[in-house]
Amino acid sequence: MTNCVHDHSQWQARWGEGDQTGAVGHLLGPETTLKAISMVERGRTLDLSHVIEVGAPYMPPNQTPYQMTSGATARNSMKVRAAMGATNKVGANLERIEMTTHVGTHVDSLGHFSIGDYLYGDHNINDSVGDFGLIDLGIENMPPVVTRGVLLDVAGLDGGEFLEAGRAVGKVDLHRAYDAAKLAPAPGDVVCLHTGWGRFFMTDNDRYLSGEPGIERAAAEWLTSQDAVAIGADNMAVEVLPGTKHPEIMMPVHQHCLAEAGVHLIENLVLDELASEGIYEFCFVMLPVKFKGATGCPVRPVAMV
Repeated sequence: MTNCVHDHSQWQARWGEGDQTGAVGHLLGPETTLKAISMVERGRTLDLSHVIEVGAPYMPPNQTPYQMTSGATARNSMKVRAAMGATNKVGANLERIEMTTHVGTHVDSLGHFSIGDYLYGDHNINDSVGDFGLIDLGIENMPPVVTRGVLLDVAGLDGGEFLEAGRAVGKVDLHRAYDAAKLAPAPGDVVCLHTGWGRFFMTDNDRYLSGEPGIERAAAEWLTSQDAVAIGADNMAVEVLPGTKHPEIMMPVHQHCLAEAGVHLIENLVLDELASEGIYEFCFVMLPVKFKGATGCPVRPVAMV
């Protein structure tokens, strides 16, 4: 990517100006879903998400911590209802949650990142970003996802159990991971990258946030050119941090995938179990929560085998 030069024409032309759903909306359909479901042989479901809890890692200042406070407790609500005449000792517990939608396992909406004023589908930040959320490209536009999931296990590329922060995963590395899995890319795939970095989530948050291994822009471009509909990883941002051209170029994978290619990013996945059992192909199921105008949402993706 040359500095400050962006040609979006190939991405704009594919699904037309004003598109809101990106690759998921155009590459997934009944045939893809049925093919993915047919892969399920054992009836086993593996959870690919973290527990969202107080203390979960977040990147300040843009991201804020997960917090939960009680809005009502059974003890106190029982007293209130008793004072109103209730005799059946009815108590209820309620809470209020405050968080950015980018804490824990989550998916980015296509409106999460821009390139200058430009957003995916020829939308722009002046018309599509409001004071109370996204007017266009909010996560409510992302359809449910039932498709083939592919695990690319790159954790051991350098001979250890995990890649180090700042280690860029390139196209050659992806080819090797596909070969090791005895798989080839297919349209509609959700590609999940196991870097091993997830071991530090909630065990060493400072290290988890200090940087991360991940894909570089050229690798992301190759995956989107293979018609992947989403790319996920066991780290905070999917892409390598710091980037290969940091600080001159920041977050280029987000810019390419979200603003150019219309391909969602799924972050903070839990992939160790898949990797340890050598499960490289599975039925991937993810149902985004339709928070209108949100730049992302918590998700609980699963792998069915």
